[in-house]
Amino acid sequence: MFMSMSLNSWSDALAQWLPLGLPVGLVIIAALPLVFIALYALTYGVYGERKISAFMQDRLGPMEVGKWGLLQTIADILKLLQKEDIVNRDADKFLFVIGPGILFVGSFLAFAVLPFGPAFIGADLNVGVFYAIGIVALEVVGILAAGWGSNNKWALYGAIRSVAQIVSYEIPAAIAILCGAMMAGTLSMQQFNLLQQGENGFMSFFLFQNPIAWLPFLIYFIASLAETNRAPFDIPEAESELVAGYFTEYSGMKFAVIFLAEYGSMFMVSAIISVVFLGGWNSPLPNIGTVLLNDWTTGPVWGAFWIIMKGFFFIFIQMWLRWTLPRLRVDQLMYLCWKVLTPFAFIAFVLTAVWEIYMK
Repeated sequence: MFMSMSLNSWSDALAQWLPLGLPVGLVIIAALPLVFIALYALTYGVYGERKISAFMQDRLGPMEVGKWGLLQTIADILKLLQKEDIVNRDADKFLFVIGPGILFVGSFLAFAVLPFGPAFIGADLNVGVFYAIGIVALEVVGILAAGWGSNNKWALYGAIRSVAQIVSYEIPAAIAILCGAMMAGTLSMQQFNLLQQGENGFMSFFLFQNPIAWLPFLIYFIASLAETNRAPFDIPEAESELVAGYFTEYSGMKFAVIFLAEYGSMFMVSAIISVVFLGGWNSPLPNIGTVLLNDWTTGPVWGAFWIIMKGFFFIFIQMWLRWTLPRLRVDQLMYLCWKVLTPFAFIAFVLTAVWEIYMK
């Protein structure tokens, strides 16, 4: 605990900043992830995905607004701001309005335990990973509220599909994370990073320290695609079957908040897999003789750089798969979860336990 407190010097100092007795520092700490989500969603999330998808499908993508279409995202924001905020006459107005809010809160609260470097983490909880995967699941309530409150059969079908998908895939995802917790002997996300430090760079990461680790790593990555409704698991919003699924009736800023929550969840699950298996904010570069690459690329600023870059890498993979693979059917999706991923997750759990107890 002492080591953790000394590492979180920036966030601790900021939290104690009380001008005129007001907790301004705590407000800033809470606002930082919100600013990060907004900036990343508008740049890499929206504009980047359009350009990446256009490149993969041999198209141009946005080109008209600004040089290389750089201002297209701003134009989209202005368009959304001008759109009328429509609520159906027969909708459950309370559920319809709070649905997008719950979705975003579930994604945003998880950032409280995400270490953005050796010197900055909102709250270094002893059960950090457990809290993160638990609070992200809150979005299930938001999706169900949005689908039911819309009073639209397509929205309700999409919501039920999404809830069934997320709840099902949480089981193999949680078991895969437990494998990482067994390797670390802790649930603190900051401690995960500390245990993967070393001058050997990426060779100190859990993915390369345990011969079984690749299996829970792969299982969690596949399950995280389903939990964020990304292709090939995007049947909740399947536009060719359900128009747009649970957010069919949403327009304007409510529609934007739903997508902001999706991009927030994409980064959060990418950060979790990076922290648990790939060293989190640790540098992947090793020291080679007198060339101290690891030492030169370690520190608070470098830590934030590495965790964000690792998160962006997995988001790129998510985008790549979206524009490459066809959508699964419902029966194929459930078969993959219950008859493939879940049994293999249990196998990985047992093998990891055997390795950690008898072989390590």
